Amino acid sequence: MILLNILLQATVNFGPLAAPIGAAIVVLGAALGIGKIGAGAMEAIARQPEAASDVRMSMIIVAALIEGAALFAIVVCLMALG
Repeated sequence: MILLNILLQATVNFGPLAAPIGAAIVVLGAALGIGKIGAGAMEAIARQPEAASDVRMSMIIVAALIEGAALFAIVVCLMALG
């Protein structure tokens, strides 16, 4: 919580740079999340190959949800510029 407070105070001073910084944080978070999903899915498929199609479908759905939320957050960050 304190770190978030420090980041928010730092971005207030930058003005127009706050939105791109926020968008970059969103992209990094989404990339890490999708990477963890992919790694977990590959491990699950390696352990149980017969469940590969179910695991793959779940992985695609969750990755799409994360990507949708990230896109929404990026649009909100860029709307803050206007």
